[in-house]
Amino acid sequence: MKLPVFAFALVLCLSGLSKAQEQPTPVPDAPRPRTAVIVGTVVDVNDDTIPGASVVLQSSNLGSPRAVVSNDSGFFQFTNLEPDTYRVTIAAQGFANWTSDVIVRPSQYVILKVPKLQIAEALTTINVASAAASPQEIAAEQVKQEEQQRIFGIIPNFYISYDQDAAPLTPKLKFQLAAKVLLDPVTFFGVGLVAASEQAGDHPNYPQGWKGYGERYGAAYGNGLTDIMIGGAILPTLLHQDPRYFYQGTGTNKSRAMHAISSPFICKGDNGQWQPNYSTIGGDLASAALSNAYYPASNRGVGLFLGNFLIGTGQRSAANLAQEFLLRRLTPKARLKN
Repeated sequence: MKLPVFAFALVLCLSGLSKAQEQPTPVPDAPRPRTAVIVGTVVDVNDDTIPGASVVLQSSNLGSPRAVVSNDSGFFQFTNLEPDTYRVTIAAQGFANWTSDVIVRPSQYVILKVPKLQIAEALTTINVASAAASPQEIAAEQVKQEEQQRIFGIIPNFYISYDQDAAPLTPKLKFQLAAKVLLDPVTFFGVGLVAASEQAGDHPNYPQGWKGYGERYGAAYGNGLTDIMIGGAILPTLLHQDPRYFYQGTGTNKSRAMHAISSPFICKGDNGQWQPNYSTIGGDLASAALSNAYYPASNRGVGLFLGNFLIGTGQRSAANLAQEFLLRRLTPKARLKN
């Protein structure tokens, strides 16, 4: 996960196989096809999302219908689906019901084309074909949901994926996520808190007063800007790496802790393989080096460079530990699997 190095509190914000089945062939333990996913967003005629809509999935291979409720963004998702023809029914208070038959193939990620729900004057049933989405469309849909994730519903938590099989980000999406974090009002507020604490501690060696506070604010924001743009967008694009933190959520506490602590050094590539996290390390090093250009002369040098790098790396590990064991429960719109 790629985070600006403002302060630990803000770092928390900036911060996603199939079983073998017996086959009637002589080959033992032959793997079965990967299961499929159906997602969609429920909106009304004004393109406003409809939270709390009931979405029911039925098919011949389900022992009983599966039901979910759309979240505050109108989003719903069904996972672990076997290939089959499914009937999806959406019902929301005050709106006409909508039904669609969807053919799902192995490993398919289906973005259901849900039309705008009409005001309930008469019940309407519509059958539409839902085509398989491209990887770019899947990634855009996933990022759209991740951008709704806020701790306590307030603090940005965009750089966390609760889906280990999330689609790789396009270069555009990597820069979009970076800009989304940097321009969020809560980010500016968090930088202000960091600058105020540094003003109280009289560090770095800027003067006191509003002039010194402004310089501290600019330095703190500059650290985050260079860190997240270089390590969260530019290098991940050039090196084909994913800047997000991928929540593990299962296994022993030790394995989950090791996954979080090692995240500044190991990341997922756009090819889905785990690899050395050159993007995050490079972003931290570049940000620490560039800080020598705008910190007071008395603070510059190797000590500033190493200090900013080690602080940034330590904060990132601590933030991801919090992601693994705490922050999912505090993020109301976390993109959970059903």
